[in-house]
Amino acid sequence: MSTADGGPRSSSERRTTDRAESSGVPERVGVIGGGRMGAGIAHAFVLAGADVVVVERDADAAGAASARVLESVRRSVARGGTDRGFDALAAAIETATDAAALADCGLVVEAVPEDLELKLEALGRAERVLAPEAALATNTSSISIDGLASGLDRPERFLGLHFFNPVPASQLVEVVTGTATDPALVDDAEVWIASLGKTPIVVRDSPGFASSRLGVALGLEAIRMLEEGVASAADIDAAMELGYRHPVGPLRTTDLVGLDVRLGIAEELHRRLGERFAPPELLRRLVADGHLGRKTGRGFYEWSEQ
Repeated sequence: MSTADGGPRSSSERRTTDRAESSGVPERVGVIGGGRMGAGIAHAFVLAGADVVVVERDADAAGAASARVLESVRRSVARGGTDRGFDALAAAIETATDAAALADCGLVVEAVPEDLELKLEALGRAERVLAPEAALATNTSSISIDGLASGLDRPERFLGLHFFNPVPASQLVEVVTGTATDPALVDDAEVWIASLGKTPIVVRDSPGFASSRLGVALGLEAIRMLEEGVASAADIDAAMELGYRHPVGPLRTTDLVGLDVRLGIAEELHRRLGERFAPPELLRRLVADGHLGRKTGRGFYEWSEQ
């Protein structure tokens, strides 16, 4: 793995392209943002055979991103989830602090926090260094693809690739098409996602797409029921797990996703779709108190000992 110096590797340092090309993913993939989601996306493409560069805002953040991706890869190797050794996989991972490191990527996935201005800035930086034929994607779960495309010079090479948390275990990726998205790019994206061992679904750009809109609707109603004292968090979740065969209940899912993430999506859907997506006061209060779910040790459940 290279250091966070912002420079792409020379051709003598690059791996051969045969494995990535034969696996169906681009030879080199960039990820902007190395948090939990970005690290998971990087992990998925590395295991599929791509060289991956993760771009972060500074050296400290790049170092943390490197640690996340390497630990995720190490777990996959230990579980037997790949035939390749850890050293070979680690050699395919690079971190950087300069968008110039994305220059020779065939695909760049933006995975910064769910903030319109932050995403527009990240996408613009990437597009300025990418080749015209390269693909640019956003991992947004709720922001309009057309809205993000409006700040780009090549909207036909842009689409949504909405991965789910945790990425290594999740089987679904939403391929979200904007008005200007080239249909051939959608076809390519479906191949890439299938090559990751995941299932793509194609969704037209609309508020919340398919998964966020349905998932948040269920999650918000579960929070309202808890707020009203209808049942405990565990019993509300059990109703959906045992009664409707959901693998994880809506309140535990919210803890896993992050209460702050769910609140941000709900606020966007409330703005665009109306009162049925108004965030419950309980959700706002927990976020204001810093109880964001598993990542902080407490949300609707206690996670400190899990």
